[in-house]
This record gives sequence, structure tokens and C-alpha cells, in this order.
Amino acid sequence: MDTEDLRTFVEVADAGGVSPAARRLGVAKSIVSRRLLRLEGELGVQLLARTTRGAVLTEAGELFRDYAARIAADIDVAKETIRPEGDLRGRLRISAPLTFGPTHIAPVLAEMARRHPQLSIQTCYTDRFVDLVAEGYDCAIRIGYLLDSDLVARRIGPLFGKLVASPDYIQAHGAPETPDAVADHEALLQGTEPWRFMDGDKVVTVRPRGRFKADNGTALAAAAVAGLGLACLPDDFVDAHIASGDLVTVMTRYPPPAAGAYVLRPPGQHPARKIRILTELLAEYWNDRDALAALTRPRRKA
Repeated sequence: MDTEDLRTFVEVADAGGVSPAARRLGVAKSIVSRRLLRLEGELGVQLLARTTRGAVLTEAGELFRDYAARIAADIDVAKETIRPEGDLRGRLRISAPLTFGPTHIAPVLAEMARRHPQLSIQTCYTDRFVDLVAEGYDCAIRIGYLLDSDLVARRIGPLFGKLVASPDYIQAHGAPETPDAVADHEALLQGTEPWRFMDGDKVVTVRPRGRFKADNGTALAAAAVAGLGLACLPDDFVDAHIASGDLVTVMTRYPPPAAGAYVLRPPGQHPARKIRILTELLAEYWNDRDALAALTRPRRKA
């Protein structure tokens, strides 16, 4: 039984059809269909019922899907175990944040591709939280405070932030002096997330309100500069504005606790070696800004 046939079946099952699975795998639809027919022929059962809207699992397909995924993953681990240390092959599909992704993540992914020329890296940059299993990602890189989930997380570095506002906003509305006072101000938010502040060793959680929301840190920083409200953002988005005087730090006695950058993967006993290497490489560069900047400079040919 061919491993690619198993992996293809799992992709079709998760994607809900041949066409989206073919896009994920980067192959023609005819190849996907041929692999499915071959697998069903070997098993002697129908795994998928084709419809005009895609494909749905039969009862046999539902029973077989988890076995197929586990077998394919175990074979990948076995292959990685016997290969030379530096030899990474196959595909690595990553979800990375649009916030921080192009500046902090993309150079490291490019370096990984340079070191491993047989590895195909596909990255989707979005601030939307993707479903790793349903959408066919090997891992995700996420920034901030982790929510409870079944995903396995590895921290690659800290992320520090500040509560800021523009001088015009403070002149018009004042500045909060304690976390409780944040509720009396307009907040610039990504969604309905709580804000956290340190009161000595204790974390204080508040639920701010606001009429301006965006899923991107750069957009929220611009709104803060425009005087629309308070923003609680990572240093990278506000330090330049603070240096220019467009923003000022407020409520400094109650700083936000350090957040983090994480690599998340679906649960499983053995993480793929390519994910382990990616995690180690990101951790290596996350706190070394000079090394990260060096990755973006053109390489001189010898």
C-alpha cells in the first residue's frame, strides 16, 4: 500500500473534495483521483462518495481515515529517523501571522529553505486562526497569549508590549492610572480579547470596550496615532511612534505581562523532524535581531 495514496486520501477526507486536496498537495486532480481509485481497489471498499459538491466519507472511509493518517505519520517519522541528519524532504505547510510574519518569520523560513533544498515550504500569512487539521497545515506560528486547545505548543520566544495612546487622546480624555479605569476609555481591539496587566506578581484581567477593531497590529497602531483610543500592542508596533512623540506609554505601573511566540502542531506522539527543526531555527533567531536582519540582506556570491 503506497504511503502517498494514504496521505492523499487523508487530504481529500479533510478538505472535503478532490479539487481542494489537489491544491493542498500541489498536484493535478487526475493524480488525486488515480491514487484514490488505487487505494480503494487495494482495500476492496469504497472510501469516498463523490457528489457534485465534493466528496464525503463513507462509513468505511470514516473508520479508515484515522488509521491512514496515523500510518502515514508513522512512516514519515521512520523515514526521518534513518535519513542523514541534514536531509529534509517533502512538504511543510505553515500558517503564519500577517502581523510579524513577513518581518520576523519569513526570513527564517527562507533560511530553512536554503539549508534544505529538497524541502518544499508553503506558507499562508493571515491573522485568522486556521484549523490545522481541517485545513491541512503541518503547524502554525502564533503570537500573543495562547488559548486552551488540543494543539501541542512550543514557545520560541517572549513578546513584550505596552499600553499606549496619542497625546491628543490623553489631552481630551485623560489616561487611565489603574486597570479598572481602562473600562472608562475607548480601546482599540482585535476582537473581544481581554487585556492583562501586572499588579506586582498578580495578573489583572480587564475586558475593554471599543468601536474600532482590526485584526492587524499595524492598523491598530495607526488608529492609536490618530487619537481613536488606547492600544495594547507589542513593542515592535509602538516603539517608533513613541520615539517620534506620536504615542506615549500610559499606566506604566501596570505593564502587560510578557506574551510569546509559539509553534503549534496537531497532537501526536512524534512531531515531524521538519517541525522540530523549524521550531529550533525560529527560537535561534527570535531574540537575535542582528542575526534576523542579516537574513534579509543580499548574499554575496563567492
